[in-house]
Amino acid sequence: MEKAMIRVRMSAGDAHYGGNLVDGAKMLQLFGDVATELLIRHDGDEGLFVAYESVEFLAPVYAGDFIEAEGEIIKVGNTSRKMKFEARKVIIPRPDINESACDVLDEPIVVCRAVGTCVVPKEKMRK
Repeated sequence: MEKAMIRVRMSAGDAHYGGNLVDGAKMLQLFGDVATELLIRHDGDEGLFVAYESVEFLAPVYAGDFIEAEGEIIKVGNTSRKMKFEARKVIIPRPDINESACDVLDEPIVVCRAVGTCVVPKEKMRK
């Protein structure tokens, strides 16, 4: 099936809580962007995200973290596309060393998983 992935760095503007903690909703925003790419690749249209079946927040995300968000279409219906998503922390800041030090993680840390459904109206499908 079709897969897509984006990698972004969480900024100070993404931090919503004390200690530079990023709101979990940011991971859902990334999943929405991945879903949009998947729908464009599969149907030639951005489609609409209609529901999440499950969402699991598994580890905290902080400003400065690099996050990879990946998604895959796992079931194709008439107009619906069921997808699974995973967000992983791949680089972390190291303020204990200095203000610009960072480490690439040997093993990414899974921070969020989700399953959701998107719809592309028949009249908008181009593939």
